[in-house]
Amino acid sequence: MFPIRLRALRKGQNISMNQLAQNLNAKFPEDEHKNTSSQIGNWERGIRSPSYVEIKKLALYFNVSMDYLSGRTSMEHLNLGTVLMDKNELTFGDHTLDQRDRYEIYQLINGYLQGKDNRHKETEDDEPSSHQEKLNLNFDDYKM
Repeated sequence: MFPIRLRALRKGQNISMNQLAQNLNAKFPEDEHKNTSSQIGNWERGIRSPSYVEIKKLALYFNVSMDYLSGRTSMEHLNLGTVLMDKNELTFGDHTLDQRDRYEIYQLINGYLQGKDNRHKETEDDEPSSHQEKLNLNFDDYKM
């Protein structure tokens, strides 16, 4: 399961094995063991298994849990607000989202959810039929 998840995460961010190795080395410079593209290729093909330290680095880099990477859990819980405000590169289709894009998307989602909560609260307080409008078919009311 680990090779499949690693490949999916890497390809989901549209980065090469070489880029991932370089990014890991830059993000974790204190690690004396430098990552390489061939090492990552071996992990993705299931030829070798990474150490606990390497899995932890990958989990931190991709913002997922170690359990998710290892296949222990099938669904990873992600806080979308945290994902949007994180420093990792975030893409949607072929578009890379900059910080302004992320903030605007965050505001859109936040506004939607607040509106949804308000609509839900209104329907709980009112009777079910009170939200239906009556159609006025008296055309005399509309004369100029």
